[in-house]
Amino acid sequence: MQGIDFIKDLAVVMMVAGLVGWACHRVGLSVIVGFLAAGMVIGPFTPPFSLVTDAGRIETLAQVGLVFLMFSIGMKLSLRKLRRLGLPLVVATAVTALIVYNLSRLGSPLLGFSGSTAVFFGAMLIVSSSAIISKVLQETGLTHEKAGQMAMGITVLEDVVAVITLALLNSVVLLGGMGEAKVGETLGLLSAFVALAGVIGLLAVPWILRKLSETASEELQTLVVAGMMLGLALTAQEAGYSLAMGAFILGSIIAETPQRAQIDRVFEGARDMFSAVFFVSIGMQIDVKLLGQSWLLVLGASALALVARPLGGTVAMLVTGVKLRDAVRVGLIITPIGEFSFIIAQLGVAAGVVPANFGAVAVGLSLVTAIAAPLLTRRSGDLSEWVAARQPAWLEGWLGYYGRLLDRLSQMQKRSVLWQLSRKRVIQITLEILLVTGLVVFSEQMFGLVRDYLPVHSRFPRGAEVIFWSVLVLVALAPLVAIWRNTSAMAMLIAQVSTQGHPKSAKLAPVVETGLKLGAGLLLLLWLNAILPVSGVARWLPALVLIVILLGLLLMRRRLIYWHSMLEVELQEMLERGDQKFTGTTAPWMAPHSEWRLALTDCVLPDMADARGRTLGELALRTRFGCTVAGVERQGVMVGNPVGAMVLYPRDKVLLLGDPEQVAAGKEFLQRASGAPVVSNFDEVRMESVELPPGSGLHDRTLADIALGKAFGLQVAGINRAGRRILNPSGEEKLYTGDDVLVLGSPDQIAAFKATLRG
Repeated sequence: MQGIDFIKDLAVVMMVAGLVGWACHRVGLSVIVGFLAAGMVIGPFTPPFSLVTDAGRIETLAQVGLVFLMFSIGMKLSLRKLRRLGLPLVVATAVTALIVYNLSRLGSPLLGFSGSTAVFFGAMLIVSSSAIISKVLQETGLTHEKAGQMAMGITVLEDVVAVITLALLNSVVLLGGMGEAKVGETLGLLSAFVALAGVIGLLAVPWILRKLSETASEELQTLVVAGMMLGLALTAQEAGYSLAMGAFILGSIIAETPQRAQIDRVFEGARDMFSAVFFVSIGMQIDVKLLGQSWLLVLGASALALVARPLGGTVAMLVTGVKLRDAVRVGLIITPIGEFSFIIAQLGVAAGVVPANFGAVAVGLSLVTAIAAPLLTRRSGDLSEWVAARQPAWLEGWLGYYGRLLDRLSQMQKRSVLWQLSRKRVIQITLEILLVTGLVVFSEQMFGLVRDYLPVHSRFPRGAEVIFWSVLVLVALAPLVAIWRNTSAMAMLIAQVSTQGHPKSAKLAPVVETGLKLGAGLLLLLWLNAILPVSGVARWLPALVLIVILLGLLLMRRRLIYWHSMLEVELQEMLERGDQKFTGTTAPWMAPHSEWRLALTDCVLPDMADARGRTLGELALRTRFGCTVAGVERQGVMVGNPVGAMVLYPRDKVLLLGDPEQVAAGKEFLQRASGAPVVSNFDEVRMESVELPPGSGLHDRTLADIALGKAFGLQVAGINRAGRRILNPSGEEKLYTGDDVLVLGSPDQIAAFKATLRG
């Protein structure tokens, strides 16, 4: 049976992934290296060890794992996080991609690559592995160092670069060559799709999650989120993009919601499981013979990557004004490549535009860079110091001048009244243009989804199309009106600022404003004409659009402005909600100063940690090791400077502050798990009536004095005294011999209380 065979393959993959991951963890290797190697061993190309042989089922496993992996990567990225990372890191990411791509293209002829193969090879190198880098930073204790945080910011932004790259390469594959690929059009359509999916998602997903959190159980919420994840992945596939993009977008949307921590927690197991399935499935698709035959090519490509990525990252950070020492460290940390490189290689091999051994080269390249990553990260401090100490005086002087120039430009930008007033409107206009473009360009796909639900009459065969386009134009009216209002406001601002101080500014400003409005109106007409469909309903669509727009503006102008204002407020609240939330990534005091030789290290308490259930005061980390607890993150909420009475629970993320030796000792202590069982009698908690016998010693004493909660862990729910029942008595209530006391607790606690009474 096909289903049984799939379950068997899935069982083999999970078992092998678990065993190999455990072994890699014991020897200090990245588990991703183990997953890839294990996949190559049990795959169809390595008899007699082949445990999984069906290519179709392997591809299915890889696609399912890819969707979960991209969803988890998207949840690490949100618009709030992009805003916190700031423009310098965005620029650094783009510069890194450009430098690495061009260096790889220049080095491609040395490896025998040309044409489309060189393009795909360059695309493979421009994206680092966020999974490998985050794990290496955590293991080396550099997560909270300045260079480590900048490196994590770049690798997160490179995930966005990877999504854009996949869309461009997909257009290359569909059009059959680089010469026909329209980069601008592809990027525009991609931006329109992301804007359409993002706006709809930001309005619908938080509302759905809020309703589910109020009325549904946690498992039902998980099912709904998983369904939305797969549905948006399929929607992206129907729109001409990859499954990965849809899952990535939904993850980014959920990252903006208050339910993010809860969803991240419930999806943690599935995410880790299917991420492992993805990497093992990638390994199973690699012919070991091809990898063996291409070992020289793998070494050459790895050497190029180990030069191009650190160099590109270093130069990019220098461009943004970062000091040479930190720039070199960041460049060394972002060296490894991984998950997106496999997807890019798979795309090229499946389309036949790159050689068959390209997938093997990608896996070999990832293995080499993943093995080198921990060494480069640990030695990044020494190497950066060595480079900084040997930089020529002219370079140091030029970098200092360049840094001061960037500071002056930043101050000029902050002082620019026109920019401060128009920046928000420029963003709004861009987003609204992308939204309308998405509505129109992807209208055919949307019509295909609703065609069967629209009424059809024999006298009006095109009635369904008329209804669909009328509704679509009405939906697009609100952003269109907003575009014109924002454009008019900007025209007025530019006219006022540009004519300020002129002797005839009062007469000149209206002329400039009118000219700008006419030019903007012409550009908007050209834009609408460019995005309108050219087939099917094209004969009568312009007339329908014009009629609907005129009627809509005439009858619903105020209502449209109100709808747009509500939409804008809702989106703004969604994006700004939690900006000031105190989390592990927003606390400004978490940047240690190297001159003090202080280190910040976080560790997660295992489920069986010996420290679970104990207070910080009991653990006495400062007394034992000299380190202090700077913060505790629990369920996505950061508690800074916790008090000694705070109890630690499994899965808490504890932030330790001290010198490297102190935090290392404290981390080892907190993560120690001896396996001592902790028995929970929660399911056995019950209420039982206990009669106070003579000579119990409790006669004429108050409940506060007796303190049953402290002595036995019991709670007094009621007292029956000669038929008079006292429910939930206060601490001042006294007990007397012969009272029936209704206590709440576990059987062991009640038995201990009874034994004390008898004694």
